[in-house]
Amino acid sequence: MENMKNPWMKLSVLLFIWFFNSQISFGADTITANQSLSGDQTIVSSGGNFVLGFFTPGNSSNYYIGIWYGKIPERTPVWVANRETPVNDIHSSELKISDDGNLVLINGSQVEIWSTNISSSNSSSVVAILEDGGNLVLRDGPTSSAPLWQSLDHPAHTWLPGGKLSLDKRTNRSQLLTSWKNSEDPAPGLFSLELDPAGTNSYIIRWNRTRQYWSSGPWDEQSRIFRDVPEMRLNYLYNFSFHSDENESYFTYSLYNNETTSRFIMHYSGQIQQQSWLDSSQLWNLFWSMPRQQCQVYAFCGAFGRCNEIGLPFCSCLRGFHPKWETNWNLSDFSDGCERTTRLQCEEDPNLVTGRTDKFLESPNVKLPESAQSMSVGSLLECESACLEYCNCTAYAYDSDGCRIWRTELLDLQQYSGDTSDGRTIYIRLAASEFPSSSNNTGIIIGAVAGGVGLLLCLVIFAILRWRRWRMINPKVEGSLLAFVYRDLQSATRNFSEKLGEGGFGSVFKGTLPDSSIVAVKQLESISQGEKQFRSEVSTIGTIQHVNLVRLRGFCSDGTRKLLVYDYMPNGSLDAHLFLEDKSKPLAWKTRYQVALGTARGLTYLHEKCRDCIIHCDIKPENILLDAEFWPKVADFGLAKLIGREFSRVLTTMRGTRGYLAPEWISGVAVTAKADVYSYGMMLFEIVSGRRNSEQNEEGKVRFFPTSAARVIAQDGDVLSLLDPRLNGDAPVYELSRICKVACWCVQDDETHRPSMSQVVQILEGVLEVNVPPVPRSLQVLADNSEHIIFFTESSSSPSSQRPSNASNASSQTKSNTSSTSS
Repeated sequence: MENMKNPWMKLSVLLFIWFFNSQISFGADTITANQSLSGDQTIVSSGGNFVLGFFTPGNSSNYYIGIWYGKIPERTPVWVANRETPVNDIHSSELKISDDGNLVLINGSQVEIWSTNISSSNSSSVVAILEDGGNLVLRDGPTSSAPLWQSLDHPAHTWLPGGKLSLDKRTNRSQLLTSWKNSEDPAPGLFSLELDPAGTNSYIIRWNRTRQYWSSGPWDEQSRIFRDVPEMRLNYLYNFSFHSDENESYFTYSLYNNETTSRFIMHYSGQIQQQSWLDSSQLWNLFWSMPRQQCQVYAFCGAFGRCNEIGLPFCSCLRGFHPKWETNWNLSDFSDGCERTTRLQCEEDPNLVTGRTDKFLESPNVKLPESAQSMSVGSLLECESACLEYCNCTAYAYDSDGCRIWRTELLDLQQYSGDTSDGRTIYIRLAASEFPSSSNNTGIIIGAVAGGVGLLLCLVIFAILRWRRWRMINPKVEGSLLAFVYRDLQSATRNFSEKLGEGGFGSVFKGTLPDSSIVAVKQLESISQGEKQFRSEVSTIGTIQHVNLVRLRGFCSDGTRKLLVYDYMPNGSLDAHLFLEDKSKPLAWKTRYQVALGTARGLTYLHEKCRDCIIHCDIKPENILLDAEFWPKVADFGLAKLIGREFSRVLTTMRGTRGYLAPEWISGVAVTAKADVYSYGMMLFEIVSGRRNSEQNEEGKVRFFPTSAARVIAQDGDVLSLLDPRLNGDAPVYELSRICKVACWCVQDDETHRPSMSQVVQILEGVLEVNVPPVPRSLQVLADNSEHIIFFTESSSSPSSQRPSNASNASSQTKSNTSSTSS
């Protein structure tokens, strides 16, 4: 007892007593009937994978009871109890087992704000256990096998491995995965994922529990994927399972490797996302998301908001409107939409003749909202008057479908880019004060007319002086394209004397315009389109702009003579650098990888970012051009559109292109964007090896490189053995392995097994991992029967090749034996 006089001893005893009597001890995974959790106290699952306690998201001042990952430094909640009712003081709030056997959350005012809401016969034996899979389970005693309640049956926004989203067929009720409102508010948002109550065995995403805007497609038991989620074929993490009987249907999944941390979340962007944690970057890695494009999420930008896929942020308010809650917009929560900056005149002064002073702002090339009311009128002016008759009419449209007015908030407006047949014009109602006054306009108009007359005279004189030097008798067309006359291009190319390349679509010549800019002029052959149709198609192509696509400068349509004018690429086409005879100047691996990635980005733009999917149909090294910095530019991306139905006939007779043709071309079935993926994969093999995919050795035997590469990859062999020997092994093994795996996936026989080009981009960027692909059956057949199959070892100069002047054309001779049909 003498030792108790020591103040340090007294402090130690007090700390021991406090720890012994504390309501819960650190590291325990269980809450019993005589324990509670409050303040900074937590419970931790047995393996340390998950933690339960109070947390606050982001910069919020609100607290919630939730479960988060225990071994990830970035606190990432996977489940939240009191989503709609946060607490402010965690020290006076507690999570405990109540007298009736429920797990409840009590706030500082001793009000129960959340409960498991179950019935228990023996409340004193009830325990809450946090399992190592992230499931919080309420049991009638620690040894009880059947749970009274579990958090996996009540998911928030995260779908953990082992969990299921089921449809109870007896009640026709679905479990929901519901998004947070934004990154700092876990309250249920507008977007939810569920198994379709209609019994289609599909998962659907709904807006506000009413409007469906995405479906996974039905489950295919044979391929073990959902029909419209082909990305599942690239899975290397999960073991998927779908179950259906007379009582319920559900989908569940587990991880092949328990050391991996991965999850599905219903994101507040309205997309279902698959994410994996990367220890190397200490970040969550997005594997895929659905819908693929943000603006496909219904009403993502809220009322009077406009969604635009080009540029960030995706959402903006219509003119005359501003964000309703700026704070939420800063958190990428646009669901509250926009509100008027100025009230309508008919709202300000109801006694005025209804809405006559309100005006309309034209908004072209948009996706029209739903819930329109049709009106029987015969002109644009009458349609406007019909809208003005109602003070709650917010907009009208008048086109071939007649007059439609909207007497509601405008939802799901999307701004299209470029020329698209889907775009319509809508007229948005605004207060008159939002427009310049007529008195001010009078002075402006007079000044504009006077200035315009003077400017016109100057332009006429200038045009006369320039006419003889550069005859541009046609005006600029849509997309800033120039319409040339034939003799101007004949002069620019010195009568087409310097040929850059030649192929199945025509020849390419180097030219110099009067402003000293160098261009490549392509003479098209087999184009039977009329003048008007050709101009329309070229105008559409001219609006497509991307850093990895060759820019179209202009065109010429002179009777049967059709020409296209492109930017000149000083480093020519990729084949001139891959297959050159000079073995001392091989293309460096860094440049090759840059070319592969840039080409994939360009194709992704054509396939997914344009209003209409554009299939290139002729991807090969000859059609990949290199600028002064060796950045790749996909060429000829509009020729499939220009040539139309004749393209397949022309393509299949083009020498040197069959080696890149997807099997569906040969079988005659409908061709999709996955045909480009196949051709891209074949080109990747050539980028790796620096040689044509098919070659004859000195003994006359055909070597088919893709087959060799696929076998090495499938057997986890030495990938450096596949590399161009001129590089002397100077390439990162992980990049080489990645690009070879991608190539093998791209050339799978079944197009549904091939990745999309956007997935290819993510893999090459290191965002996604990719598992080992199987060896395509067609490659095995080619290897087994190579002596009977023709391989086009060299292509003639491509229709878009822009070769350096010293490029040799000697390699354009075919080195193949007699042929039979390629399988």
